[in-house]
Amino acid sequence: MCRSIKTLRPPVLPEEATEDEIRAAALQYVRKVSGFRAPAAHNREVFDHAVDAVAAATAELLAGLEVRGSRATMSH
Repeated sequence: MCRSIKTLRPPVLPEEATEDEIRAAALQYVRKVSGFRAPAAHNREVFDHAVDAVAAATAELLAGLEVRGSRATMSH
């Protein structure tokens, strides 16, 4: 979908994704889905809320994934 969003889990990413990496991926997703690189002032609140929600869902997903063959499950 959005080629600039990278995989954020080991072993693709050598260590756990940082909060900044998760937020950057969420921002790219919301930009792609909304069609706006930067929203107009009247859309800023809903845009920022969507980025927060996607970032939270991403962090929850990464924390819950069990990657077979890795030494441990991921946690945040």
